[in-house]
Amino acid sequence: MIKTPVILASQSPRRKTLLEWAEVPFKVEVVATDESFDANMEAEKIPIHIAKAKAIAVKNKLNASGEPINNIIFLAADTVVVLENEIINKPANREEAISMLQKLSGQHHRVITGVVILLNDIEVAFSETTQVQFHPLTLQQIEYYVDHYKPYDKAGAYAIQEWIGVIGIASITGDFYNVMGLPVSRVVKELTTLDLLAS
Repeated sequence: MIKTPVILASQSPRRKTLLEWAEVPFKVEVVATDESFDANMEAEKIPIHIAKAKAIAVKNKLNASGEPINNIIFLAADTVVVLENEIINKPANREEAISMLQKLSGQHHRVITGVVILLNDIEVAFSETTQVQFHPLTLQQIEYYVDHYKPYDKAGAYAIQEWIGVIGIASITGDFYNVMGLPVSRVVKELTTLDLLAS
């Protein structure tokens, strides 16, 4: 059991659920953060860059408010979908979501989640990659999913644990939960190590 206080710098319901399943006690604190990145940045570094910005923003907010931040673990993550060399971000509207899923239909892509964990002066940063293969999807299937599940807060416009994943994904190689938004087994391992350092 993790005894050091953990603050999750994310409002993602999937990440909250995964930490709950892992029985990691945590609180959520979120600060609006710039998620832009250099167009020349390597794909594996992009979600780490954004996750670090989220974690630092929350840590700075608490520090500025006068709350103690020593021996508190700040955890942040970000997920990107990469098709060949194209970053597929979150869709802004129905048309973008449909377009993204049409691109992913029948194709192989990568899901990369970057994680940053801060404790005092210690920083742990890593990314995990899962390979995902979609079956060919019909326009009717894509439109049904977008209209019923409204995946506008999801990279690549889909969630693997929803209907589109059940009927549309042919195979994955790597961590399933990484596609949900958090490589939770690796996170728990790192949190356990930091918990020992803080005690």
